[in-house]
Amino acid sequence: MEKRVAVFIVAYNAEKYIGEVISRIPSYIARNLIEIFIIDDSSEDNTFDSAKKIPWSQEYAPIRVFKTPFNQGYGGNQKLGYRYAIKNKFDVVILLHGDGQYAPESLPEIIAPYDDDNVDAVFGSRFIIKGGARKGGMPFYKWIGNKILTGIQNFVLKTAMSEMHSGYRSYKVSSLKQIPFEYNADNFHFDADIIIQFVDAKFKIIEVEIPTYYGNEICRVNGMLYAWNCIRSLIKYKLMQFEIFYDPKFDIRRSSSIYTVKKSKTSLHYYVRNYFTKKKQRILDIGGGDGESISIYLAKDHEVTCVDSIGNNSTKEFTKITLDLDDEWYNLKNKYFDTVLALDIIEHLKNPEGTIVKIKEKLKPKGTLIASTGNVAFIMIRFMLLLGVFNYGRRGILDLTHTRLMTRKSFRRLLEQNGFKVERIIAFGIPFLDLKPGNFLFKFLERFSYCLAKIWPGLFAFQNLAICTKEKDIENLVEITFS
Repeated sequence: MEKRVAVFIVAYNAEKYIGEVISRIPSYIARNLIEIFIIDDSSEDNTFDSAKKIPWSQEYAPIRVFKTPFNQGYGGNQKLGYRYAIKNKFDVVILLHGDGQYAPESLPEIIAPYDDDNVDAVFGSRFIIKGGARKGGMPFYKWIGNKILTGIQNFVLKTAMSEMHSGYRSYKVSSLKQIPFEYNADNFHFDADIIIQFVDAKFKIIEVEIPTYYGNEICRVNGMLYAWNCIRSLIKYKLMQFEIFYDPKFDIRRSSSIYTVKKSKTSLHYYVRNYFTKKKQRILDIGGGDGESISIYLAKDHEVTCVDSIGNNSTKEFTKITLDLDDEWYNLKNKYFDTVLALDIIEHLKNPEGTIVKIKEKLKPKGTLIASTGNVAFIMIRFMLLLGVFNYGRRGILDLTHTRLMTRKSFRRLLEQNGFKVERIIAFGIPFLDLKPGNFLFKFLERFSYCLAKIWPGLFAFQNLAICTKEKDIENLVEITFS
């Protein structure tokens, strides 16, 4: 084997079985492994001592035996083992059970697919051969439960695995490093969580046939509770895809976090793009450097300056600054602007009041501020609060990076108290098409949400866009008049 492969054996009260499990590892596999490590999860019997006394040839990979200071649970034990694999820079780690439920003789089949460097995980399946699980002694209630639960998981995750509940698994260690498995459950549905993570990360999972064996080992899984926990993980995961719920274990962050311009005709960005006439203006776009900024569209007809703390921008003028009260505001090429855009940026600032004052200083007399923010009084947020839930997410109104939350009224008050006359506040619905562009149902939902926002903006507005005019500023007028 060219790769550094280790076998990780989870053990709890496995005194009677651990020696046999080790002895059944094929000799040519044992010679080529980097290591076999056993973690005894604070067993109540003599598992640890029995494992230490296992007779073992020096020609084989070394066996290392560890014991947790207190019981971690099946998932908690796996977390320790995978951290150990990462620390020791193994290429592949194979999970084997110390009670003999899974055949060590199948290790060659588990290892073989890793000849393909694109494989991220290999799972043993008892369901690849039709009827194999039942012939191997799997009780009917477990067989039917496994089939139903795997079917539900496949449907939700859009996968086609034959079994998602085998404990005979292996992982590429470099892939494990990319997922937050430390947040997974400490109990048996750790395995369900890690499947969701690998699927979301678009990792390649291969299934191989393994035999089914049911002996006199003690089953420690509460089947109904396990099934419910698996379903609950699926529900949490799907809610996160709609940015309704947040759980760090499903925050894989392999997709880009860049905020792109919304193109729907009911969107805030579409409105702003069509707000400007062909008369050339000097426009300052604050926070527009992250990705496909709206300033890129406006730069075709106007003189646009873009400032942001991150990213870059294809507009002619781009300045990288700290948005909260940064002195570099004074170093911009154009000292005064006709219009300032602050789209979905105010809620990210530590001091929005101070930044709005800075914006006012950069505007010409009677200049325009176009600013937007989420509506924390949105109906879904109110409903969550009614249930006692207040959960931040990756995007949306309760974005993890938001430092301020505003209602329609508090947004208006913030602008008026800092020197602006609010001409109007326009309500926009949920940008459903951002989740699934081109989807007919989502197109309908976006239009429906937009209409509700117009009827009752305080309750149904997802975002509010304020069109403001700069009030009189004597110091600014004096400087412009006598310069």
